Amino acid sequence: MAEVRFKRILLKMGGEALAGPEGFGIDPTRAQEVAQIVRDVYDLGVQVAIVIGGGNLWRGSIGKSLGMERSTADHMGMIATVMNALALQDALERIGVVTRVQTAIEMRTVAEPYIRLRAIRHLDKGRVVIFGAGTGNPYFTTDTAGALRAMEIGADVLIKATKVDAIYDDDPEKNAGARRFSEISYIDFLNLRLRVMDSTAVSLCMDNNLPIVVLNFWQKDSVKRLLLGESVGTIIRNM
Repeated sequence: MAEVRFKRILLKMGGEALAGPEGFGIDPTRAQEVAQIVRDVYDLGVQVAIVIGGGNLWRGSIGKSLGMERSTADHMGMIATVMNALALQDALERIGVVTRVQTAIEMRTVAEPYIRLRAIRHLDKGRVVIFGAGTGNPYFTTDTAGALRAMEIGADVLIKATKVDAIYDDDPEKNAGARRFSEISYIDFLNLRLRVMDSTAVSLCMDNNLPIVVLNFWQKDSVKRLLLGESVGTIIRNM
C-alpha cells in the first residue's frame, strides 16, 4: 500500500456536493459520485471522517432574512445536515464502505449520538464516520463544526472540499488577474478576509496548529493526490 501524507483526515464539504443540476435537494447519482471519491481515499488505508453542510436543503441565513428567529433557522439547518449525512452513508454502504453517522442533536432511531471516543474507535476499526447536526449549537457554521471535530478526533488535516482549485484573493471567474495562493498563513487568511472558509473555523485551527487544505473536490483524484504527497490546492498553516 502506498505511503500516505496524512493518516486520519476530516473532510468538510458543503451540502451542495449532493445536489442535482438545479443546485437543490439530494441527487442519489451525485451522492454515489461523492461516495466513490471517498472510497478511493479510504482504499489508501486513510481513516476518513466527514462533516457535510445542509445548504442544498436549507440555509439559516434565508430564514433569518425573512424574520425567522436565528436559533430556529440554525437548528433547521442542523437537521438538514443529518439528512445529507444519511444519504451519503447509504451511498457509501452500497459500495462496501462501513459507515457510521453521529449527530450532535440526538435522534437515536436514525443515528448515534456524537461521542468522541466512540467516533475514534469507529475510525480505528476502519469505518468512515459522518458527523451530522453541526456543533449542535446555533450561531456556528459547519466549517466550525468541521474544525472542532477534526481537533477532537485527532485528525492530521482538515480538507475543505470546494468547486475551486485553490484560494484566490478575488473571484477567479470574475477577475482573471486574481492571485492564487499555494500556501497562506492563518493570520494572512484572516487579515485578507477571504471568504472560502469561516473565520471562526480558521482561528480554531490556528490555535491548535491544525493545517487546512482547500481544494477542488471534483478535480480528478484531487484528495487522493494530496494524500499521496502532491501539491494540490492551498494549504493554510503556520508559516
